[in-house]
Amino acid sequence: MPKAIKIFVRSVEATNRVVGTITMYLVFVMIALLLYEPISRTIFDKPLIWSMEVTQFTMAAYWLLGGGFSMMLKGHVRMDLFYGRWSETKRAKVDTVTDLFLIFYLIFLFVGAYSSIEYAVIYGQKNRSAWAPYMAPIKIIMGIGVLLMLLQAIATFFKDLAKARGEKI
Repeated sequence: MPKAIKIFVRSVEATNRVVGTITMYLVFVMIALLLYEPISRTIFDKPLIWSMEVTQFTMAAYWLLGGGFSMMLKGHVRMDLFYGRWSETKRAKVDTVTDLFLIFYLIFLFVGAYSSIEYAVIYGQKNRSAWAPYMAPIKIIMGIGVLLMLLQAIATFFKDLAKARGEKI
């Protein structure tokens, strides 16, 4: 593999490792938010109209920003009917083909995310709730998550291609 591809793969994986490691701690933010709301409602007699939405936004960020990291660690669910019996080379060849389908899907998902971000920013889109927060920040985070997953899918494609060719990145 060319040096530029190796640098690309290492850079994308380093970025996803950092983002994924930081993102893991969002679980504790969600727990704190979910604990704070009933305490605020019962002890302080101050119900919060924003806690559930912030928790949902945090979960969306956790799920999407962690996608590339999970892909890098091969943590996604895989249908293993024949796959486990195949040689490493055959697995890499099949993975190379399926990576292309994933990249194709993620490109369309990213285009849709960009369109959604653009709409939310231009029109000041708000959520339809009592709190009515602006949607642009979470949509930007979601777009970044899709982009990181797309970049990781491309990096995974190059790793699988190298493995199918008997090379190593």
